[in-house]
Amino acid sequence: EGVQGSWRFVQRLWRLIGEIAEIAARAPTGRPHAFGEAGLAVRKAAHVALSKVSEDIDKLRFNRCVAHIYEFANALGQAIGAVTSPSALTPDFAYAMREAGDILVQLFAPMMPHLAEECWAALGHKGMVSMQPWPELEAALLVENTVTLPVQVNGKKRADVTVPRDAKNADIEAA
Repeated sequence: EGVQGSWRFVQRLWRLIGEIAEIAARAPTGRPHAFGEAGLAVRKAAHVALSKVSEDIDKLRFNRCVAHIYEFANALGQAIGAVTSPSALTPDFAYAMREAGDILVQLFAPMMPHLAEECWAALGHKGMVSMQPWPELEAALLVENTVTLPVQVNGKKRADVTVPRDAKNADIEAA
């Protein structure tokens, strides 16, 4: 069963890269100045995965790397599924998907090199992914703008409140 699960994951990555390649074909050549909510969410997911996988590769935790790649693939699949029509694809979202696809392939290249080379070519790149430098992390995308805090009454958790990261105590208490 473990081999079948791995085979399904490899097939899923191949299909996902194919979908990303179709979206990436609409991407502008230059980086957009601003990103919409969907594009920003894709970029954040990509850079969070890059951060986690980079850290785990350094510590030789390859099983955790694959788990992070699996989570990242889920996030990309959900982002693609949220696009209702081809006309809803904005240039910033297409650029974010192209960047995320490149990062995804580079993340799983150490674990699945043959698949990574095929996916790299499917994304339209020349040369080999194994010869590319490791992607650069944008630390600003790792910072969350909101924080979820628990609400306790008489020592028991009753709810959660999501507030901006820089909210004042009075604003948090009002929420």
